[in-house]
Amino acid sequence: MAKKNYCWEFGIFFKRVNFFTILPYQPNYQLYHINFVPIFVPHVMVYEATFINNIIAEISTEVLKRTYLHVASYPVGIESCVKKVEELLGVGGNDRRVVGIWGTSGIGKTTIARAVYNAIDCKFEGSCFLTDVSEKSASCEGLIQLQKTLLSKFLCGAEFNFVNAHEGISLIQNRLRQKKILLILDDVDKLERLKDWVDWIYEVQKLGYDEALELFSWNAFKRNRPPDDYLSLARRAIVHAQGLPLALNLMGSYLHNESIDRWQDVLNSYDSYGGEPYIDIQIILRKTYDAWDCNLQKVFLDIACFFKGENKDYVLQMLRSSTLNLRQDIIDVLVEKAIITIHNKKIQMHDLLEQMGQHIVYEESPTEPSKRSRLWHHEDVCDVLIDCRGTEKIRGIVVKLPKPDEIPLNAKSFSKMENLQFFINRNAHFSGCVDYLPNSLRLIEFGGRSNIDQGHTYVPSNFHPRDLVCFDRRHTYVLNLPSNFYPRHLVKFDVSYSGIRQLKEFKLSVNGCELQNVPDLSGSPNIRILDLRDCTSLVEVHDSVGFLDKLQFLHLDRCSKLTRFVTRLGSRSLRYLSLEGCRRLESFPEIEGKMESLEHLGIRESGIRELPSSIAYLTGLTHLFANGCELQNIPDLSGSPNITYLNLSYCENLVEVDNSIGFLDELHKLDLSGCSKLTRFPTRFGLRSLYYLSLKGCRRLERFQK
Repeated sequence: MAKKNYCWEFGIFFKRVNFFTILPYQPNYQLYHINFVPIFVPHVMVYEATFINNIIAEISTEVLKRTYLHVASYPVGIESCVKKVEELLGVGGNDRRVVGIWGTSGIGKTTIARAVYNAIDCKFEGSCFLTDVSEKSASCEGLIQLQKTLLSKFLCGAEFNFVNAHEGISLIQNRLRQKKILLILDDVDKLERLKDWVDWIYEVQKLGYDEALELFSWNAFKRNRPPDDYLSLARRAIVHAQGLPLALNLMGSYLHNESIDRWQDVLNSYDSYGGEPYIDIQIILRKTYDAWDCNLQKVFLDIACFFKGENKDYVLQMLRSSTLNLRQDIIDVLVEKAIITIHNKKIQMHDLLEQMGQHIVYEESPTEPSKRSRLWHHEDVCDVLIDCRGTEKIRGIVVKLPKPDEIPLNAKSFSKMENLQFFINRNAHFSGCVDYLPNSLRLIEFGGRSNIDQGHTYVPSNFHPRDLVCFDRRHTYVLNLPSNFYPRHLVKFDVSYSGIRQLKEFKLSVNGCELQNVPDLSGSPNIRILDLRDCTSLVEVHDSVGFLDKLQFLHLDRCSKLTRFVTRLGSRSLRYLSLEGCRRLESFPEIEGKMESLEHLGIRESGIRELPSSIAYLTGLTHLFANGCELQNIPDLSGSPNITYLNLSYCENLVEVDNSIGFLDELHKLDLSGCSKLTRFPTRFGLRSLYYLSLKGCRRLERFQK
């Protein structure tokens, strides 16, 4: 046999081995990183068999020292995640780095951690992968065993017999000091102290459509794409999985080698939250739920049944009742545990987690809905309300019918639900009357266009909900509130569109006298939203409304009979005030001190004739809509330098505009079109941001200053 010099050829071989990748259809292998092994090649020629044997021996020795963890049968999308975690770890440096891998249950955190271990453990003096850390560290014995495992792994199998965790900490500090080690802790949930150590958090994202289809296809068809005749069914399956690898693996494996008819049956069962693979997914997710404390479980169930998609601050206000005694940061805790996400201040939850929560509630009483803590299915809700089957077990009800319809209530509809806290109506109309509402209610949303018996009081006189947070009675025609209706936690009071023609029947009892007004609300200092739009018989608003310090939004649009608004306004949190369309309202309140929060003021098409000089205290004002109103002059606005939009169009009685308007540096748009009586405009003009000015139809204005 001829002798050859293999130095160059094996140099190429080593380069390839260093980044050797095993294809994903071989289930027992993953992405491996194998160190380059330097081999001395003498100048004298050697027989190729001896040379190759030496190479194999060296590589085998290096490789067999390492332990490779099983990653996944089909590691779709894993490699890119590993690279990102490697970048965060900065493996090439010498500084300490702690990276947390974060995401919802079943999204692949452990899989990624194993792949990272396989990829980089060769670059450390020692490495250790500890599993089920939260569960094992819950007891002193478990924590000590974790410490022993860690020391044994790093110190070549050495055994230790210490009996307390403090001794274990001391041994770890002494024996592992000055060593470059890789330590991976899997399933860390309750080790709050680690938060201060973490340098970076890697958030695992759900798989995109293409990767989800590929992973599902490997499991279902053992190929990277589904056959054409299964494509539409495969797409339907990945919609159910919503990019969750756990669901894609279980569903695909279950449907492997099944007929199209069987696929259709299984996918149909998902719609009713049944079927074997669905149950397997729920069992795995349920383990996470079982590890939470009682309060966290209750909040999770409330969100799963009632509050998915709602504003996070609003939900927090709903949930923080005295019965639960929740911590202020409970929403943040839910986010940290990847139970929910927040997008545009709205709470989002994976459909599989939502379904698990609803199934847990269903299991409370599979055959008797009235004995469950939460009701959301329309048939269960109708049975309980119409047939008066409610019990003290019911904590919340949401009414969402397949299509808008009427639900007839009777006097006893709520009589046995003394622990009811949430009543939410999405699209039902109610008729009849009730003589009892539970004082435990924190949220009332009747909504709909209720045809209420005019001869009865719809809100019972014995209704004293001291913990009420939201009172929403939009579109209802009759509303009688008891004289001592002062819920101290009230945040939202909404009766907009309430009987557009008949709101004279909107009676607020104060000291036994029925008035067509908003009563003294000083007993409800936490109101944030007061919405009375289109209350066309409303005449008067009590002065207390002007000093609700937590009030942020006050809507009185199109209250066409309103003649008396608050005389003084000093709500420090007020951001939005609208009196648009209040044609009988002639005066605007005096401003009490600086109001930095008010940004939007609308008096369009109102009867207001004059703005007080104290308007200058609205230092945060950015938008003033006064078009079509009865204003005769515009006062000094230099105290509101942030105004960007000023609409005074078609103020037909407007004669004079103060000179200060000419120097509002943030003003972008000034509309004075149709002000037919305007004769005095600013004598000096230095607007730097103005891009729109209209004086169209100002027939009496003779001069325009530079």
